[in-house]
Formats: sequence, structure tokens, C-alpha cells
Amino acid sequence: MSSDLVDSTAPARRPHLRLRRASGALAIAAALLAALWVAGLVWFAGKAAGAPRPGPARTDAIVVLTGGSERIATGLTLLAQRRADQLFISGVETGVALDELLVLAERTPGVLDHRITVGYRAADTLGNAEEAAGWMRARGFRSLRLVTSNYHMPRSLLAFRRLLPDIAIHPHPVQPETVHLDDWWLWPGTTRLLISEYHKYVASWLRFALSADAAPVV
Repeated sequence: MSSDLVDSTAPARRPHLRLRRASGALAIAAALLAALWVAGLVWFAGKAAGAPRPGPARTDAIVVLTGGSERIATGLTLLAQRRADQLFISGVETGVALDELLVLAERTPGVLDHRITVGYRAADTLGNAEEAAGWMRARGFRSLRLVTSNYHMPRSLLAFRRLLPDIAIHPHPVQPETVHLDDWWLWPGTTRLLISEYHKYVASWLRFALSADAAPVV
């Protein structure tokens, strides 16, 4: 009778064993994915906070991506310092004139106005790169200094280097006072911003890597 009991209960236990093993495997996979996500976020935060390599004293152009008055002010300062002959401001909202941008950046119209071009076509980072690429090539420029916020720079470089592989791109990140990248995990607002930018960066990387005309993505 005891052997009959063993034989009758064994099949009933096997599905439960398989379920426990599958649950364990899923738990391990989820833990590995979570660890990979955290490691990627830490890497991305370090990349955003890292100091860029010193660029050349001058480039053919300065390209500013809109998204904060500090970016435009930085671009105007670089132009006034003659770090380039031309400044392109990409992604400006339709109907906003150059004079309004100068007021936003706490500058007044002056002798540099004829060296500034405003672009209205871009609606996102990829659009910025497309708009800037057309402007650069129309003028035969071969190098640019890219100005945007430090947390936005990794994704911007991804798009610009993809669409302008023949152009020397030198990052010039702006450090907003409200974004704390050194101890970002202590600042909820900065943490949320970095997570959002990290997800966008990964999505952009995957889009470029899986595109039909795939080229090296750095």
C-alpha cells in the first residue's frame, strides 16, 4: 500500500516542482535585469557628469539646442569670444524671433546678430541633428561646438554623430544649477530627470542600432 501512495502522489508533485523552478528562474532573470538597469543608470549618470575632453580653441560653428536660457547664453558667450564665426540655435518655437531669444538670455541685440541663425523645424533631439546637419552642409562647415545641458549631451551626441559622421563635434555641456549630478541619488528631481534621459538614450541607441542602414553607434 505504501508503494501505491508514492506512485499516486509523485505525478501531482511534478507540476508544482516545475512551477517553482520556473518562478525561481524568472526571479533570477528579473534580478539580473534590475541589476543591469541600475548599472546602466549609474554609467549614464557618470557619462552626463563627466568633464568633456578639451576642444579646439575655434570651430567652424556653434550649435545650441534649445531647452533652457543657460544654453543660449552660453552659445552667445562663446560667439562673443570668437570661438566660432557662426551660431545656430536649433529647435526654436515657431513665431519666436531672435530678439526674444536674446532677451530670454539677458542679452540685447547687437553687432553679433548677423552671425546668428535660428532654426524652427526641429521638434526633438533627432530633429535638432537633422536641422543642424542641413545648415552645416549648406555652408561647408566641418566642425562644430555642441551646446546643450550636461544630462542631455549623451543623447545629443548619439544623434549628431550618427547624422554628421563627417563633422568634428566637440561637446560643450551646460551645467544647470537645479540639476545635481554629483550626488544625483540624493535629489529626487535630478534622479527622475536622469531616469527619463537614460530611457530616452537607450531607446535612441536601439533605434539607431536596429535601423536598416545600421552604422556604428557610439
